[in-house]
Amino acid sequence: MRDFLPADKARRERVLSVIRERYRAHGFDEIETPVMEEYGRLHAGMGGDNEKLAFNIMKRGISADALAATSDPADLADLGLRYDLTVPLSRFYASHRAELPTVFRALQIAPVWRAERPQKGRYRQFMQCDIDIMNDASSRAEVELITATLDVLDALGLAGAHVRINDRRALDAMLDVFGFPEAERPGVLITIDKLDKVGPAGVAAELRERGAAHAAVDALEAFLAGLEAPVGTFGPEQIRARLPEGIPGEIVDHLVGVGEAVSAARGDAPLVFDPFLVRGMGYYTGTIFEIAHPDVAYSLGGGGRYDGMIGRFLGQDVPAVGFSIGFERIVDLVEIAETEGSRSVVLVHDKDVPVAQLLAHKARLVSDGARVRLERRPRNLKGVLERAEADGYTSFATVAAGQHDLDFKPLR
Repeated sequence: MRDFLPADKARRERVLSVIRERYRAHGFDEIETPVMEEYGRLHAGMGGDNEKLAFNIMKRGISADALAATSDPADLADLGLRYDLTVPLSRFYASHRAELPTVFRALQIAPVWRAERPQKGRYRQFMQCDIDIMNDASSRAEVELITATLDVLDALGLAGAHVRINDRRALDAMLDVFGFPEAERPGVLITIDKLDKVGPAGVAAELRERGAAHAAVDALEAFLAGLEAPVGTFGPEQIRARLPEGIPGEIVDHLVGVGEAVSAARGDAPLVFDPFLVRGMGYYTGTIFEIAHPDVAYSLGGGGRYDGMIGRFLGQDVPAVGFSIGFERIVDLVEIAETEGSRSVVLVHDKDVPVAQLLAHKARLVSDGARVRLERRPRNLKGVLERAEADGYTSFATVAAGQHDLDFKPLR
């Protein structure tokens, strides 16, 4: 968990303002949910490995004897800090469905908490920027999410970004074609998700160590060995070339339709089909996607369709699909300047300047739309001005007692 100095905070807010403005332009309405959710909801098997990283909140007034008598966290905690925004959104939608549009497009920008081992790009408190579409089972929902997110990346200046895309149904069908028993598949997917890190040989070796079906591992290894890098446009031929025989045609048709619609909306379709994109959340039921960028080896966000989650709270299934931007990773890659025409000034005043005179100058500048900082003139003016420039101020003026006109000079 980190502190942010004024310049860092201002830069983060500028990036957030771009994200918020572009998503709202695409029809997403911002909501807010509590930072805490019930323990049982956060540990209902929907959050994958993130559930193990949840910060749990102990029951109030628990006695020392009760504390010593149990080792089960569920007996000690009844609440927890949210580890993502999807579980709270599902509870929110189940609670407020009657008050929302038939197809609801939600925007959430808020901090979440995970008991991570801190390192660059991984923090215990971090910001998530999520958009979700509820109650739309058609591929239009995926297309809206993808085009809106690509629009955000364009607005942030992240040229070259593309979306890796797959479908969990295609993964299940492949594992069936290779011959993996259904009971083995969750563990097999965990290993396949490491393909980018350990390569085909590493995946096959780990699967054999796990005791996966030998013939199935051999079939998967042979397929991976012959798999070529994606080339050309995102179309049926390119998708079919990266799938084994026996994959249902409707899955390919769905992916092709998404690509065609994205291209129609944007004039291009920066999509890459990745048949072994897994994404670790067990609640995904259909299309899945991740943001990739040539300047970094890690993804900048992702999401997918999770049609079964809301039914856990509502008692009836509601189709849903979401996309989450990895804000902490993106904010390190972009630099958003202050709004053109904005003015931020420092008034460096002598010790004897009357308060009324000083604040009158400040009030006039503020009323004209400027951001104003007051600084008493020190012996070393250079240090004050360097600090102001680092904090985003662009000009300064000195103020003496009785002075009416201010002469502003640039800080840069």
